[in-house]
Amino acid sequence: MTDKAKHVLALSGGVGGTKLALGLADELPDGELHILVNTGDDFEHLGLHISPDIDTLLYTLAGLANQELGWGLADESWNTMDSLERLGGETWFRLGDRDMATHLWRRQQLSTGASISEVTALLAQRLGVTAAVYPMSDDAVRTMVHTAAGNLAFQHYFVRDQCRPAVTGFSFEGISAARPNRQVLRRLQDQRVSRVIICPSNPFVSVDPILQVPGLWLALRDNPAPVILVSPIVAGKALKGPAAKMMAELGVPATALGVAQHYCSRYPGLLDCFVIDDSDAELANEIGSLGLQVAISSTIMKSREDKQRLARFTLDILEE
Repeated sequence: MTDKAKHVLALSGGVGGTKLALGLADELPDGELHILVNTGDDFEHLGLHISPDIDTLLYTLAGLANQELGWGLADESWNTMDSLERLGGETWFRLGDRDMATHLWRRQQLSTGASISEVTALLAQRLGVTAAVYPMSDDAVRTMVHTAAGNLAFQHYFVRDQCRPAVTGFSFEGISAARPNRQVLRRLQDQRVSRVIICPSNPFVSVDPILQVPGLWLALRDNPAPVILVSPIVAGKALKGPAAKMMAELGVPATALGVAQHYCSRYPGLLDCFVIDDSDAELANEIGSLGLQVAISSTIMKSREDKQRLARFTLDILEE
């Protein structure tokens, strides 16, 4: 495949989006899949740089993910956390012993002056991941969750407080100065992308941080490649994570239609096609009235075959 060949660009957050990303990786030849990942969840913890969404994606694509927990590595042990707890250290964010090696290695690489893009590419290579994985920006962007009790860093809201506080809004510290990932932007500018697939990730805290990096969503909109989004809400429920809870607290209908309205309002002209689950077929006309093509399929991904089937479906949309 030449450098000018057409590739598929996927946008993904953590566990939910990673399911479709794995299906796409299975269905596409090596070298054709490029994945732009949310780093608004990144944070400094115990002196280490933690990149939860990147690591979840890489571990999943490498076949190393902890299927029981949904995050971290398989066959994990917790000796470091147990010892840290005895010392009175912070253990609310659990880092397994094997997982700890990733964060120590990343910290060491970053300390030499390497960018998060360079570190991520090298980590993917060493884990045997053939898809190209990019952080959304080399500049630090940190998601803040606004609640009635004050603003919380995302991991404090999501992990430490287990999503209990009612949400009133979100902001992304550092976003105005952030620059889009250069490699992805170059591919879009050179029209080397055949289609863009937004995986079923939380619209507010997984996809919005990516799209709101200055210039990124406009580059996607203005590129001739169609943009296809798979709804993360099925029959009024989030397949993974707190998206439906957040939507209800923000006064946004916790439906596939509510998701479509969010994207069409915030990013006019970006989406070409919206994929909804069979159970939401009655919403197709209303979603279509927003100017979107609507595609209907089973979007629940419980098995590897489910992931592959939905990947094929999204790749075949608009093929004619």
